[in-house]
Amino acid sequence: MENLLYPLKFNPILKDKIWGGAKLGKLFGKDDKTGKLGESWELSGYEGDESVVTNGFLAGNNLAELIEIYMGDLVGDKVYERFGLSFPLLFKLIDANENLSIQVHPGDEVAMERHSSFGKTEMWYVLDADQGAELIIGFARDCDREEYLDALENDQVENLLQRVPVKKGDVFFIPAGLVHAIGKGVMVAEIQQSSDVTYRIYDYKRVDDQGDERELHTDEALDVISFAASPNPQTIYNELPNEINQLATCEYFTTNLLKIDSPLTRNYGEIDSFRAYMCLEGSLLIESEGGKVVVNKGETVLIPAAIDEVGLVPEQSATLLEVYL
Repeated sequence: MENLLYPLKFNPILKDKIWGGAKLGKLFGKDDKTGKLGESWELSGYEGDESVVTNGFLAGNNLAELIEIYMGDLVGDKVYERFGLSFPLLFKLIDANENLSIQVHPGDEVAMERHSSFGKTEMWYVLDADQGAELIIGFARDCDREEYLDALENDQVENLLQRVPVKKGDVFFIPAGLVHAIGKGVMVAEIQQSSDVTYRIYDYKRVDDQGDERELHTDEALDVISFAASPNPQTIYNELPNEINQLATCEYFTTNLLKIDSPLTRNYGEIDSFRAYMCLEGSLLIESEGGKVVVNKGETVLIPAAIDEVGLVPEQSATLLEVYL
């Protein structure tokens, strides 16, 4: 009998950071050995950090190897035609125990020209937030290069930026060119283009273990920053139980929120793409023709494009992000 593709689970790729903390271990069961765990890469095809399958007959294979073997059956024909052997998205859980640097990402054209990389458009779903925690999202008012550079030189750039108080469940869409930062005490699930190109524009004069300040990218960032004000940066969305609630859609990904407390069948119809589920609360069983898998809080599952339908069966209740192209 031919082995059918089935829902795939992966080992997380754990990244200690200068700003990382202990919540990914405490709240999501990640193997935190240092108390400085900043990122858990849940699903990645990024070169050098490819996710490795942990379940079924494909266990031990990484995502790049699977795309080479299964092509459109894994990622979808349109996705394979567009991206070839590159997996187009990167899924992360992020714990900011300290402020992240204020930064910006280039779009596809600049990133490809300078770094032979995709650009980076992303979105955040807030998993947890300490009282008073904030994000930085864009400029508080319209600004120009000269005013920005003057503020940067005089350590006043924070005064130009928009601070947004956050709570669990808040959603933000961060296109390339939008200045942003995750503030101290915020945890997010991040869905982004598969890129690690970041232009750091301010880092609070922090030093590393060697006493050195981290590199800034002032000149590179100037060409990609959007200096326009960013009113209403937060995404307002429905939160209907046992329904598909759209959080974001763009040329790079569509993300939906599912809060389920009873079995739900997902028939993907015309969606010619892989689907990924990030389990943010609870646990569930995902059933398909190729097999079934239990998914717990903090785990991410890839549903190959060849699977047309799955059953989502919560143990009691589950909160999921559903992502596809």
